[in-house]
Amino acid sequence: MITSTVEQSWGRIESWLARHAPATQGLLRPPALPADIAAAELRLGVTFPPDLRESLLRHDGVELQAGTLRLAFYGPPSGIGEIVRSTEFLRGVGANAAEEEAGLAEEERDEFAYWPRERLLITLGIGWQSSDGLFLVTRPGPHRGRVGRYFDESGSTFTPWTGLRQVLSDLATALENGLPFGGRIPLAYEGRLIWDDGLTVVADPTSALDIAAATPEPQVPPAADPAPPAPQPDGSYAVLSFAHGGLFGPEPEPIVQPDVVFVANTDPGELLDRLGSMPATAAPRTREQARLSADAPWAAHRPMVRAGSCGNGWSYATQEGGDAQFGRPEVLGRLSLGTRVVRLTKRGPEVRVTVVEDGNEQQEAGHRVESPREDYVTAPDGQRWQRIGVDPWPGSTAAYTRLLAGLTVEHGIGWDPADDAAAPLASALLLPVLDEIPQARHPVTVVRELDLGALVERTPPERLRSAVAAQLARLASETGIDGYPEIALALEQAGRGEPVDLTTDGPLDLRMRTVRAETRAVRGLLNAARHQQHPAPVTAADLAAWHGRDTAAEALRRFMLLPLPAAAETVLSLRMSVRWRDELALDLADEHPYPHAGAR
Repeated sequence: MITSTVEQSWGRIESWLARHAPATQGLLRPPALPADIAAAELRLGVTFPPDLRESLLRHDGVELQAGTLRLAFYGPPSGIGEIVRSTEFLRGVGANAAEEEAGLAEEERDEFAYWPRERLLITLGIGWQSSDGLFLVTRPGPHRGRVGRYFDESGSTFTPWTGLRQVLSDLATALENGLPFGGRIPLAYEGRLIWDDGLTVVADPTSALDIAAATPEPQVPPAADPAPPAPQPDGSYAVLSFAHGGLFGPEPEPIVQPDVVFVANTDPGELLDRLGSMPATAAPRTREQARLSADAPWAAHRPMVRAGSCGNGWSYATQEGGDAQFGRPEVLGRLSLGTRVVRLTKRGPEVRVTVVEDGNEQQEAGHRVESPREDYVTAPDGQRWQRIGVDPWPGSTAAYTRLLAGLTVEHGIGWDPADDAAAPLASALLLPVLDEIPQARHPVTVVRELDLGALVERTPPERLRSAVAAQLARLASETGIDGYPEIALALEQAGRGEPVDLTTDGPLDLRMRTVRAETRAVRGLLNAARHQQHPAPVTAADLAAWHGRDTAAEALRRFMLLPLPAAAETVLSLRMSVRWRDELALDLADEHPYPHAGAR
């Protein structure tokens, strides 16, 4: 590829802005004065690379206001004043490390130094501040003019650009051809240059739940017979045991204190149903079996619970694996419908008892204990040491037992977690219920540089609803969720303004929960593969596709449950095509309701 000169690239950029984004062109500053460049070089003690000097002599940066020229995530190009201020600021931040870095060789300085004095920050990044942006190397030598990216949270990295000339040439090409630059696509919108993300996902992502269905559930092996006695020279016998504790006998079993919920006037089967149990995974399991299964690929990172009875009309469920469920308000609301729920959970130093009746937490009936950490000891010399292999919060372990005993007095609940360890109890994996949708707490304003607040004010509600429904249908097509019959039907009904059945445990609800479970399972497989030799059976592209489906399904829920402006904000923020603004304009202009339901 031929790289234009700095002057040629600026000419191309200005020409494109004049035709498509005149408001942005009007915010380009006039040329810098050579004397001002010389004064900046003297103040900073460096010589500007030729590319930077030529660029400043064309435009001394840009006016920092809405609609200004930005280099995608790299931010607006800086003028002399911003370059001086940013560079002096970063030198000050890195002053403490300067002495330690003084002995580094040139290549080491580029790689490890926080902010070498010969660097210049030449753009203001995402927040239009000195916390990130592109920088140039001014040090004489083969890397003079080299371009890097600075970000205060991750440090400095170098880009493939060998100079500002390449940056400006690539920017001009991106504008002229609508190509990505810095990971984003340039667009002209209402006379301004804006940047957006053009995304696509794989059409048929690998299903982690299908992989799990084809994997057998592991079984706890039967207990091994004890080893026969070994004859001794004097005719006596000895039995050696190496299990757990080796020659020194078995180690004590760790105290098991799982998350548990108690539900009044509900049998174990109904309790599992309310939790969202998956019938195909239901079976009697001991605690050891449940935990083995929960940790296996068969479970696909879905929660595992066991349920039983504990007298006086109470049933209980313990969580044996997977993401914690019993603290979620959505779960407690379902469990307590028409009855009372008592929850006991332990998280490190905290033990908490929560009482919920018919979806309402009874604050006065709750208990909370916070225990200090006790696995550190202080030596006579004042040093602190951590004791390995001990309970760091023995106080919370004792509090769990104490609060559990109190439940017998307060609620008539009698249960000991040690009693059901070996007993096969009804158990199943859960298809977790969906999160509650929070109500919007702020007025809708700008979404991806579209003034949605103004659009809502000037558009009749029915016309806006029809347009947002069309956008939702396009989002469903982009992500592939319109291939599910339950979602396709819901989209058609929503587009016609008809009510949509989102009943708990109904077909649409179950489909959305399954999509979310797929997303969680794929993410879990990828995370686990980081610590394994073999690659995961799924890819990052699979995760992106399932995440896209999950968020699109969530947008459909929001369209049905939230006020229209808040729903529109979600839908438009998720659209994948960079042409969504043009499509929205057509949707708003079309007099027929739901005109683009099948558009792809």
